[in-house]
Amino acid sequence: MCGRTSLFASAERVRERFDAEPVRPLEPRYNVAPGDDHPAVLNDAPDEIRFPTWGLVPEWGDGSGHSNARSETVADKPSFREAFAERRCLVLADGFYDWKPVPTGKQPYRIERADREPFAFAGLWEPARADASTGADDPTFTVLTTEPNAVVEPIHHRMPVMLSPGEEGRWLREGGVDLLDPFPAEELRAYPVSDAVNDPANDSPDVIEEVPAEEDVQTGLGDF
Repeated sequence: MCGRTSLFASAERVRERFDAEPVRPLEPRYNVAPGDDHPAVLNDAPDEIRFPTWGLVPEWGDGSGHSNARSETVADKPSFREAFAERRCLVLADGFYDWKPVPTGKQPYRIERADREPFAFAGLWEPARADASTGADDPTFTVLTTEPNAVVEPIHHRMPVMLSPGEEGRWLREGGVDLLDPFPAEELRAYPVSDAVNDPANDSPDVIEEVPAEEDVQTGLGDF
């Protein structure tokens, strides 16, 4: 799954990498959660970086958003099949977080490209809907997930679909289930981070700092 993400690469690097201009200034984000707005390139305007809300709400939905969608069923499920056919997007990121079960609970891990370059998740989006209080909501999006690769599998049984640069244009133009496979493990790294990331209010560079893994700081009482 993908429950948190980040994008703190420089605005210049993001514009260059995705060949798109943001519709408002890009601010560094280290701990983005569902319900937040987040930079994405929607297939109706591939030269723009827009800021839809994370949590796709279908036109007929009740207001609760889907932060993730399983790639194996996305073409068939009523919540996603129209968006899969017509409204695809690139969700821009430079890392994501997931939680590994450990003896005392769950240890958060950050997963990113080994070269630390920004990348895109495969996403789907829905247009803004009328809202009684504001007149309109922002568009919404979801991140597609797939089976984990060898880096993510020890941490979680799902991972977001990360597109290679050569796949991004095709995803926007055509889609295709053949693009929705695990990202090459040799191009990723994962490392433990502080449980400060558990609180979305903690949105600072501190949350990406590596900490000792729990299994590395046990007391070793079995030696006595």
